[in-house]
Amino acid sequence: MSEENGHVGLILVSHSAKLAEGLADLLSQVAGPAVRIVTTAGAVDGSLGTNGGAVLEAMQRAAADGGAVVLVDLGSSILAVRAALAELSDEELAHVAVADAPLVEGAVSAAVAASTGCTLEEAVRAAEEARVVTKL
Repeated sequence: MSEENGHVGLILVSHSAKLAEGLADLLSQVAGPAVRIVTTAGAVDGSLGTNGGAVLEAMQRAAADGGAVVLVDLGSSILAVRAALAELSDEELAHVAVADAPLVEGAVSAAVAASTGCTLEEAVRAAEEARVVTKL
C-alpha cells in the first residue's frame, strides 16, 4: 500500500452530499490544493443514500492517480465501500485503503498528514488515531 510522497488523496463516502461537500471544503482549507479530495455522497436521485457505482468509480480513479484514504460515515455507505473493494483488482487495492475512523476527525487528520507528503499507510494511521482523541 505504499505510495510516492505527495500523491495521497481522500475519498469521502457519505449519505449526504451537503455533509460531504462541507467537509471537503473544510479539508481543502486545512490541507491546501495539493491533496485531492473526492466526494461520493447521496443516492442517484439526489436524496440521502449511497451510490455504489460512484463509490467504485472514485476508488478506481484514486488508484490510478496515486492512491487514497477512504473515509465513510455509516450504514449503507460502509456496505457500498465493502462491495467496491471486492470489485477492485489487486493492483487497485494496493492504492486504496479504508480508514476505520470517524468521518470528520479522521478526514481532517488524514488530510493534514497527506499535505505533508506522507505515505498512504501514514495517512490511514493519522485518520485512525482520531478515534481516541477526547473532546474534554
